[in-house]
Amino acid sequence: MHLLVATAVPAERDAVARAFPARGAEVRLPGIVLHRLPDGWDLLAAGVGPARAAASTAAALTAAALDGTPYDLVVSTGIGGGFVPEAPVGSLVVADAITAADLGAETADGFLPVTELGFGTVTHHPPAGLVAAVAGATGARAGTVLTGSTVTGTAARAGLLRERHPGALAEAMEGFGVAEAAAAHGVPVLELRAVSNPVGPRDRAAWRIGEALAALTDAVGKLAPVLESWKPHER
Repeated sequence: MHLLVATAVPAERDAVARAFPARGAEVRLPGIVLHRLPDGWDLLAAGVGPARAAASTAAALTAAALDGTPYDLVVSTGIGGGFVPEAPVGSLVVADAITAADLGAETADGFLPVTELGFGTVTHHPPAGLVAAVAGATGARAGTVLTGSTVTGTAARAGLLRERHPGALAEAMEGFGVAEAAAAHGVPVLELRAVSNPVGPRDRAAWRIGEALAALTDAVGKLAPVLESWKPHER
């Protein structure tokens, strides 16, 4: 398996790397730097937000395709906000749907996703069998992971998102961008999040980033055997 693992920032990438005993090597490509592990995993700190994540992921996918070593799977991972009580701090969420939370238009009758305007995509679905296997191996709960360019900071916004997306368990800023790049290359995608804070009022004292990064490392260790045995033809 040739895997691309995209995080937002180096701290998340390093948390993934800690799940492996072998040290990786830096590979510099146009616009990006990969942390290449010897077992076929390439780690990428893709940047914050869906646009930057999409651009960086697309660069890595294109480079691999041109090199004749295309990726079998792209994994978007890192920490994120969880909708309580379903996804408390320290828990894990694996996406069965990767959804752009606010890609669309506000109208007098409410929000319309871009698909209802007649174009675009707002949701990508990871392979169902893989999602189930990852949930079983890691203890993650499966549900929708929302992607937004603005992190939720109020109870009102959290409530609005839950109303629009009743299956949402977590919120982050990169998954949909990573999924868009993967879809353009015909590569399946997975998103796994460790919850560092509740979605809602912005209270930095309640964040547990260290705890979430540790949970991410532990989850990736359990994830590796699942991905290595997964059949890439399931898309």
